[in-house]
Amino acid sequence: MKTSLTRRQYIILGSLLFGLFFGAGNLIFPIHLGQLSAGNWAPATIGFLLTAIVLPLLSILAISLTRSSSAYDLARPAGKGFALFFLIMIHATLGILVASPRTATTTFTIGIQPFLPKGWDTMGLLIFSFLFFGISLLLSWNKSKITDYVGKLLNPILLALLAFIFFLAFIIKGDIRSISLFPSASGAGSNFVNGFLQGYNTMDAIAGLGFGVTIITALKLFGMNETKSRSKAVAKVGTISMGVEAIIYIFLIALGASSLSYLKLTSEGGSAFSGIMAHYTGMAGIAVLGAVTFLACITSCIGMMAALSEDWGNRFPRLGYHFFLTFSSIGAFIIANFGLSQIILYSSPLLSFIYPLAMSLIFLGLLHPFLGKNTFIYKTTIILTFIPSCLDAIHTLPPFFANMGFFKAINAWAGNFIPLFNQGLDFFPFMLIGILGSWAISRLFNFEPSADLEHK
Repeated sequence: MKTSLTRRQYIILGSLLFGLFFGAGNLIFPIHLGQLSAGNWAPATIGFLLTAIVLPLLSILAISLTRSSSAYDLARPAGKGFALFFLIMIHATLGILVASPRTATTTFTIGIQPFLPKGWDTMGLLIFSFLFFGISLLLSWNKSKITDYVGKLLNPILLALLAFIFFLAFIIKGDIRSISLFPSASGAGSNFVNGFLQGYNTMDAIAGLGFGVTIITALKLFGMNETKSRSKAVAKVGTISMGVEAIIYIFLIALGASSLSYLKLTSEGGSAFSGIMAHYTGMAGIAVLGAVTFLACITSCIGMMAALSEDWGNRFPRLGYHFFLTFSSIGAFIIANFGLSQIILYSSPLLSFIYPLAMSLIFLGLLHPFLGKNTFIYKTTIILTFIPSCLDAIHTLPPFFANMGFFKAINAWAGNFIPLFNQGLDFFPFMLIGILGSWAISRLFNFEPSADLEHK
C-alpha cells in the first residue's frame, strides 16, 4: 500500500486542484479589485488573499484533519439528514445553479461576444453553451482521465498564457512602475475590507469542500488507499495549489491597479481585462484573453461536474456517476442561457444561505484534534448558524422579493438587532457561541463523541 507520493505526482495533483479552483471569477475579480483599490492595492490584496486563499486552504485542511472523503463525511456528525442536505446544496450551487453556468456565460461574454454581429447574443450563447458543456461532459466522462486532462494538459497551458501576460505587462512594458508598492495612509483600511469581501465572490471556500472528493479519487488512482497518509497528501496538495494561486492573484491585482495609467475604471473585471489586453496587443490580445478564460473556465467546470457526480453517485449508487454527470450538464446548460446578470442576481441568496453553514463546518473540522466528532457540538453549532444563514438569504433577495412587506420587516429587524448583520459577518457570533457554549456544556455533562463517527 502506497503511503507517499513522488514530487512529480504532488506537482500534477497540485496542478489539478489549481485548475479546478481557478475559474472565471478568480480571473476577473482580482483585476476589478486592483482597479478599485488603485494606490491602495497592497492592503486590498492582503484582504483578498485571506478569503480567496486562506479560507479555501482551511476547507481543504478541514477535510484532511477529519480524514473525510467528501463534504458528506465532514457534515456527518451533525446528522445524516443534514449531511445529505448539505452535500446536495453545495454541489447544486457549484455544479448546476451558479458556478458551472457562470463559467460558460463568462467565457462567452469575454471571449466570444465581442466577435459576434449585433443581435446574435442569445443564439450565440445557446450554441456556445451547448458546445462548452458538451466538451466538459466528454472530458469528465472517464474520471480516471481527469487528472491527465486538467493537471497535465489544460492547466499547464493556462499557466503558460498567464505567465506570458504578466511578462508582457511587467517586464516588457514595465507598467509595474506606475503603481506604488506602499499604501497611502488614507483608504488603506477600507480597501482591506473591500478586498476581504471581494474574496468571497470566488466561491472557493465552498469549492474546497466540493473538490475534496475529486482529489481523494485521484489519490486512490495513484495507489494511496490508507486514510491517514491520504489526509496528509490532501493537505500538501492544497498548499501547493493555493500557493500558486496566491502568486497569480497578486499579479492580477497589480495588473488591474497599473491599468489605470492607460484605462478608465470599468464596472467589472471582464471589461477591464479586455481593455488591458487590447492595450498591449490589440484584437490578438482579446483572442489570448479568450483562450485564457476558456481554459480557466473549462477546467473548473470539469472539476465541479465530476465532484458533483462522484459525490451524488456515491450517495445514490443506483443512479451512479454517469447519470449525474449527464443530469448536471443539461441543468447547467439550461441555467446558463438565462444569462450572466440573472445568474448573479439569483445566486446571492443561495450563496448567503450556504456560506455560514460551510464556514461553521470548516471551523469545526479544523478544531477536530480538540473537539473530535462530537455530535452535540456539531448539531448545536449548525442549529445556531442556521439562523444567520436564513437572515442573510433574506437580506440578499432580488428586488421583487426583497420589497415584500414580510421580508422587509425581517431585514429591518435584523439590521437593528443582529450584530455584524450589515457587514455580512453575523454568522460569526452565532458560530462562536455554538462552538464554545456546546463545548462547555459537553465538558460539564460529559457528552462524548459518537463512537461510530470516531472510528470512521
